[in-house]
Amino acid sequence: MRIRAIKIDDAAKARQEIASIGADDAGVAVMAPKAIYRVIKVENISAKAAVVLKQEMLSKGGEAAVSRGVGNFSVEKTDVLLMGTVRQFNRLISKLRAQPFGLSKLAELLCQAMGNLDSSCRQLGLNCRGYHLPLGERTIVMGILNITPDSFSDGGQFFDLDVAVEHALEMVEQGADIIDIGGESTRPKASPLPLEAELERVMPVLKKLVREIKVPISVDTYKAEVARQALAEGAHIINDVWGLQADPEMAGVVARFDDAPLILMHNQTGNEYKSMMDDILGSLGESAGKALEAGIKRENIVLDPGIGFGKDTDQNLEVMNRLWEFKTLGYPILLGTSRKSMIGNTLGLPVTERVEGTAATVAFGIAQGADIVRVHDIKEMVRVVKMTDAMVRR
Repeated sequence: MRIRAIKIDDAAKARQEIASIGADDAGVAVMAPKAIYRVIKVENISAKAAVVLKQEMLSKGGEAAVSRGVGNFSVEKTDVLLMGTVRQFNRLISKLRAQPFGLSKLAELLCQAMGNLDSSCRQLGLNCRGYHLPLGERTIVMGILNITPDSFSDGGQFFDLDVAVEHALEMVEQGADIIDIGGESTRPKASPLPLEAELERVMPVLKKLVREIKVPISVDTYKAEVARQALAEGAHIINDVWGLQADPEMAGVVARFDDAPLILMHNQTGNEYKSMMDDILGSLGESAGKALEAGIKRENIVLDPGIGFGKDTDQNLEVMNRLWEFKTLGYPILLGTSRKSMIGNTLGLPVTERVEGTAATVAFGIAQGADIVRVHDIKEMVRVVKMTDAMVRR
């Protein structure tokens, strides 16, 4: 007789494990939702709603933690931590649909979140204006092409047009699935670049690469006019490091170009948070909402937690540790950690010696649910990605 623990994160794994011991199909279907445990945080609901919510969750066999002030209504609002199996959550959702105090709306939010967290239900594929990227099958590698004289990571090595194009071709040959062109340094304390200067850097390289490489080209910009001209010239993806916060015209511009994905990164000035993960998830949810309102298709939105932006080293490490939580929003996740200060500060190494640290973050990020990794060292990271995928995507 032996025992061992089994990790079950989604319905497919639950069905596989239950079927492996010989259960019949009917038993598998009934028991699979009981094998997956979820902990869901609900923010800022009324005390009255919290009382009903807690009672309903307890009646389904789950648990709910609320503020101690809810019992005597000494607080008006509270957060609630719901804990239970997928089956218990499903039964809770059914009951909440008929409840007052905004709980019917909460039922729909819970239903959406439960689906988003199930890896077997995640989006497969990203259409990039004619190019198809197989999300879910493997991790997508985005190669960084900085055409800036003041890049923190590569010191302006690729500022010359011919050198930039040659480097892009080399990255594709080494296995890059996307080339991400950036004309403005986004390093901390970098001076904003005027529109015309950014266009002068980006457009000549873009025009040449559109003709010479056979992978999607992303343009890293927060300026709507740069995005408009880039997409008109044939760029396939826009990567907005300010998540639609910097230029109110950006979402509308991207929406006018069918099947152009938009990457929305979390960013803010300073690193003060009320509750960091709640605040970041909320901000990204708002950015995605703006994109949807502008007419961008849900399947064309990608989210980036913004490692190194508006976060110190400890905060970046916490975001990495909790990266899986971003799956709650239901969008593909891009992770950009390559050579960043989080790695340098942790290892005490200069930017030129951060390949191994980057590799660790890439491997861990994939295990936590990242779909796309944005990196400098293509050959090395393609190997890391392939090895990690072989273990994680089974």
